[in-house]
Amino acid sequence: MANTLKILIVYYSQTGNTEKMVRAIEEGAKSVVGINVEVKYFVRPEELEEADAIILGMPTYYHDISIDMKNLLEGASKQETNLKGKVGAAFGSYGWSGEAPNMLTEIMKNRFEMDVIEPALRIKYNPDSKALEECRKLGKTVAEKIVQKSIS
Repeated sequence: MANTLKILIVYYSQTGNTEKMVRAIEEGAKSVVGINVEVKYFVRPEELEEADAIILGMPTYYHDISIDMKNLLEGASKQETNLKGKVGAAFGSYGWSGEAPNMLTEIMKNRFEMDVIEPALRIKYNPDSKALEECRKLGKTVAEKIVQKSIS
């Protein structure tokens, strides 16, 4: 594999729970040889096209996703950002309802026609060691999937 494959993780975290998940997902992805992981709090829609895989992380607030994530996805849609076939995944922490990761999964799959790993990873409150292991597994799964796609 000559060039490095890139995973872009875009997330928002208010209490730090989703950020803990990000670090474990990043660790899992980096455990696969030839993977470059970029973790960002904010990206422009065109930056999404530069990645081989996109992982979106968002806690659920008031049964919804944040305005920043909505703006990113709406901007990508308006600019007709081509994400078709890219590997995608979503995750997030929640307190009582937990819809945001599922909403992100639906948008990636249905609007952008991405190859999304399902179900979205949802962790209630503060991720414990078992939850962080699930996060590492998600990162590794995404990384292995883009490696597989690059050689097939």
